[in-house]
Amino acid sequence: MKPQPPNPEHKRMKREKETIDYMVELYCRKHHGTHGELCSECLEFKEYAHLRLNKCPFQEKKSTCGKCLIHCYKPDMREKARVVMKYSGPRLLLYHPMLALHHLWDGRRKPPTLDKPTKP
Repeated sequence: MKPQPPNPEHKRMKREKETIDYMVELYCRKHHGTHGELCSECLEFKEYAHLRLNKCPFQEKKSTCGKCLIHCYKPDMREKARVVMKYSGPRLLLYHPMLALHHLWDGRRKPPTLDKPTKP
């Protein structure tokens, strides 16, 4: 698969960002005691996750980031994502069931791979 040009306005990418937003908000509220605003650590992670989604070579054809064959997150941010998703993922079913179901459905997609460039 050839890399897709970034299209952050596609409804699939908007939904991915919305899912991340809710997961980070839930995690931050329960672990850092925030209400209405994210702490600086969680805000930094959320902005980083949005940046990575904007630069994703698969865009709307992607699976979930956890199943992707390309690891575009820095190791420390990948660990933060793992912790946030592990806590918030199951709870998302209670707070935002439609987003949770979309996320589960997206996770069933086969992770795409990039075509290797051919030598002339």
